[in-house]
Amino acid sequence: MTELEIILTCVVALSVLLNVAVFVYARSAISRLLYVSEELGDLKTMVDSFSEHVSGLYQLEMYYGDQTLQGLVDHAQSFNEQLETFEFIYTLTEADNTEEETGLIENQNETDNPQAEEN
Repeated sequence: MTELEIILTCVVALSVLLNVAVFVYARSAISRLLYVSEELGDLKTMVDSFSEHVSGLYQLEMYYGDQTLQGLVDHAQSFNEQLETFEFIYTLTEADNTEEETGLIENQNETDNPQAEEN
């Protein structure tokens, strides 16, 4: 082997190792991002539910006009608005979940009503 072939072989080997390392890192980073996206979506759902619950509680005659509860309602709504700034992250997995749920519903409808396919 000539000196040029040795150099090219070393460069190719180094390139392959570097490409494998980048691939492993990218896959790991995407996996973590999707996990965070799912968790942030769950947090958004919980905050929405909490905000609706506190607002409903505030509307009750017994608590209407309570300043502490009004502050809690305002704080929950403010927190909910702040979470909406991260919508681009938690919507990453919502599309996948919606497609999976739609597929499951379609499959369930097909198994529940086999005569629909015959018509």
